[in-house]
Amino acid sequence: MKRILLLSAAAALLAVWGWTDQASAGYRTIKGRVAYRQAQMYPWHGGYYDVAWGTPVAVVVPPTAEAQTHWGWGVGATRVTPIQHQFQRGYPGPGEFRRSWFRPTPPWPSSTDQFGNYYIRGPW
Repeated sequence: MKRILLLSAAAALLAVWGWTDQASAGYRTIKGRVAYRQAQMYPWHGGYYDVAWGTPVAVVVPPTAEAQTHWGWGVGATRVTPIQHQFQRGYPGPGEFRRSWFRPTPPWPSSTDQFGNYYIRGPW
């Protein structure tokens, strides 16, 4: 009885550990290391701010999300790009954003990039 209980506890622990390992985006894979290096060189936001917030908005997606679709109006304007940046738990405080650094959404946007919402993978 003791052995069965010990084996089931070990199996449950292994299953939980395995599930969290699959859900984490970690830097153990080649793709994760490339994304980490590129995220260190480029900002997480683009040149536009969300008019409702007055700053660029980070849309946190699950850590297993790898790509995002940029919808564009016109021929050949839609593209798929990898999500490079990952949200970190050590929040340093509010950043300094000035509206003069960014542009608002134009009256006739030509792409979803111009809405000021940018995808960032979550940490869990």
